[in-house]
Amino acid sequence: MKILFAASEAMPLVKTGGLADVVGALPKSLAKRGFDVTVMLPKYGEIPKEITDSAVYLGYTFVNIGWRRQYCGLFECVVDGVRFLLLDNEYYFKRGYLYGYGEEEAERFAFFSFAVLECLELLDEMPDILHCHDWQTGLIPLLLRTRYANRPGYRDIRTVYTIHNLQYQGVFSRGLLQDLLAAGDELFSSDDGLEFYGAASCMKAGLLYADKLTTVSPTYANEIQTEEYGEKLEGVLRRRSGDLTGIVNGIDTEVYDPMRDPHLAVPYRDSREKKRRNKTALQQELGLEVDERVPLIGVVSRMAGQKGFDLIGEALPELMDEHVQLAVLGSGEPRLEAMMREAAARYPGRMTVWFGFNEGLARRIYAASDLYLMPSRFEPCGLSQLIALRYRSVPVVRETGGLRDTVESFNEYTGKGNGFSFGPATAHDMLFTVKRALTFYRDEEAWAKILANGAKRHYGWETSAREYERLYRGLAGEARAG
Repeated sequence: MKILFAASEAMPLVKTGGLADVVGALPKSLAKRGFDVTVMLPKYGEIPKEITDSAVYLGYTFVNIGWRRQYCGLFECVVDGVRFLLLDNEYYFKRGYLYGYGEEEAERFAFFSFAVLECLELLDEMPDILHCHDWQTGLIPLLLRTRYANRPGYRDIRTVYTIHNLQYQGVFSRGLLQDLLAAGDELFSSDDGLEFYGAASCMKAGLLYADKLTTVSPTYANEIQTEEYGEKLEGVLRRRSGDLTGIVNGIDTEVYDPMRDPHLAVPYRDSREKKRRNKTALQQELGLEVDERVPLIGVVSRMAGQKGFDLIGEALPELMDEHVQLAVLGSGEPRLEAMMREAAARYPGRMTVWFGFNEGLARRIYAASDLYLMPSRFEPCGLSQLIALRYRSVPVVRETGGLRDTVESFNEYTGKGNGFSFGPATAHDMLFTVKRALTFYRDEEAWAKILANGAKRHYGWETSAREYERLYRGLAGEARAG
């Protein structure tokens, strides 16, 4: 069975967030299960030159987008055993960064959506399943069902659309999308069209027109059908609930392996002594007081309200009274960056903040931290808690989305649990839970049990890949029956 992923980013070619990790890792697991998997991406200027230089030119086509007729070249490369197809148009994709171009984003990713479908005719065989990811590819299922429905070879393609974060929907003016799609009013009704409160939503197109919908955890699949988490699309999602499946993400355990991670001071697996050596190395690197006995709390995250940074700021004075250290890596909202900058200045030697993103430093924080803090207000899946568990850092999370599905709060009476969790999104509840975790941290026997519980579970893609296999095979069976 041939599976084609269409996405706006994928590791190890280009990354801004967790989407890239998923699109980079899941195809490898599916390939191990016998699938023929290809990933189609824009040929960004940010892709490493050694990768683009190795790419083989397959041909070109033209894409009609609005009033433009644009060239699209197709290049092929294989990276880490995965076949990538890169769609080339420098006007849209050879820029300084991946996203953030305002209304131009509509044209860039409308072009990408058309180009994905046009380039299928340059391939030897059509895919059985076209798996689309997030709003940047939301128009593809719509176009396949409407504009391309009568082209030879397209009718039997089935589509899966995965929601990685419903908050980012690709909402643009209705007139702009109508122009780009050369579409009339028939595609823009409020019930079964792209209309979205006076504008138009690319995400909604994917939700309405894909054959099957998935999201990245079972709990999030339920949450997004409610008004609290549905981002004004809960009605559409409830109507399609029979086609919606929550499949929790995994991580690439070959990439995230503390035994073979080149970024770490000391490789380790379950050795607490070697993990402490990574802690003292990070303390020295970041200017923290060097003391292996002090509990170190790690945070690697976007600095956003969604991620609960306001809770951290509110709880910080009382948290630092617990004689802990805090290592934070990330960037985001200016007010939250300013808050964290001021806090780091207030607690020299005990708190450090590195603004931006640094993959090597992120790995060293996972390896060095005793506790890993994720107080997210909502979290579709979250990969950081899985990486933390892989690096034997105990997560403290809010009970939402994938955090609820992957972190079980420790129960001292049964001995079960791989972390700690809290319900209400308040600084008080977060602080209480961190203090509870610190109590067990100071109990050598209990802490060893928590770490052992975390080590038992496998955090790779194998289980999730099996669930995707069932989904794909069910769709392929429907296509044959049709």
